[in-house]
Amino acid sequence: MTEKVTTLYEAIGGDPVVRALTRRFYALMDALPEASHVRAVHPASLEGSEEKFYEYMTGYLGGPPLYTDKRGHPRLRSRHFVAEIGPIERDEWLLCFRRALDETVSSQSLRDLIWAPVERLAYHMQNKE
Repeated sequence: MTEKVTTLYEAIGGDPVVRALTRRFYALMDALPEASHVRAVHPASLEGSEEKFYEYMTGYLGGPPLYTDKRGHPRLRSRHFVAEIGPIERDEWLLCFRRALDETVSSQSLRDLIWAPVERLAYHMQNKE
């Protein structure tokens, strides 16, 4: 008997939930005054950023590798060097992600599994003091 392995992507509800998560993330970034610094390092339109984040998160959570199929290896740190990411931008990004995650993923245990590596990644992306 073989066990079926469930990915985080499947466990949270697949494409509709990843789409909702990334849409809510950028809506919060665009609307929250306390996210103004991280918003300022993004283009005027967040549409492209949202689509790339959706593609990345889909693969990151164990769904189809949309990002790598279209754009190759993420090379996240080098792709983000154009934006100055300090502690303020990092923390504002995390604020938006935490709220979006809490609003779109119903299971606390799944949110915890997603949060820890995403938080580490946000610290890794910081490129200024």
